Amino acid sequence: MQVDQTQQPLAPSTSHRELVQALRSKQKTSKGASAYARFLNRPAGRHLAALAYKLHMTPNGVTAVSALCSFAGIGLIAFAPATPVISVLVAVLLILGYALDSADGQLARLRGGGSFAGEWLDHVVDAVKMASLHLAVLVAWYQGYVERGAWLAVPLLYQLLAVVLFFAIILTDQMRRAHRGSTSTRLAGEGSSSILYSLAVLPTEYGVLCLAFFLWSIPPLFSVVYAVFFGINVCFLLLAMPRWYGEMRSYGSADRAQAAAPTEL
Repeated sequence: MQVDQTQQPLAPSTSHRELVQALRSKQKTSKGASAYARFLNRPAGRHLAALAYKLHMTPNGVTAVSALCSFAGIGLIAFAPATPVISVLVAVLLILGYALDSADGQLARLRGGGSFAGEWLDHVVDAVKMASLHLAVLVAWYQGYVERGAWLAVPLLYQLLAVVLFFAIILTDQMRRAHRGSTSTRLAGEGSSSILYSLAVLPTEYGVLCLAFFLWSIPPLFSVVYAVFFGINVCFLLLAMPRWYGEMRSYGSADRAQAAAPTEL
């Protein structure tokens, strides 16, 4: 959720189409975003944010509905039988929860800007969601979804990976903001990634993992897809961490050089 108190909220009489159009001009930068986020989740979030605006909902209210959808789906993973109907219900709930997660920040921009408390709440809910999703898979697998043994290590390690990756992404973003002296996230036009990059990082995208749960009722297939996603995410983290660390080191060098520069009188 963007923290920015400089924008003016739109009139309540503004049409749904006008609200969506206004959000297109206030969209976050595509830099680092996957194709799923750019072309599916954020557009869906725009429409949900416009609907929430017309319903006079608050960003925190949308965050609560997002959490309700996500955790309902996660609960079904852990405790419901892996039937085709449950598979579809889980995937739909997770996908809707993720779209609403995009909508809360966009709603904040429609209402004139977000808040530190709202951003904090959004990130805390995301952190719990990321950790509990893989914990739910572990519970289901332990209860007989797959044969016990080495397979149980996959969701356990995936959970560890998800927590570390989520923390690293959030911390990197916060330090980038601190370095440029702004609390706001970058918007469209302030950096972008190529379509090829957006497609390449699709396996690391939470939304694509949500789509994989359409296969939940086919344990042999889902297990392989889930394990492949885990392996790709490990590779992504190993490649990204040194680059992010190098970026943080460059900030320190730039700050020291600026501090050592003589001050003009």
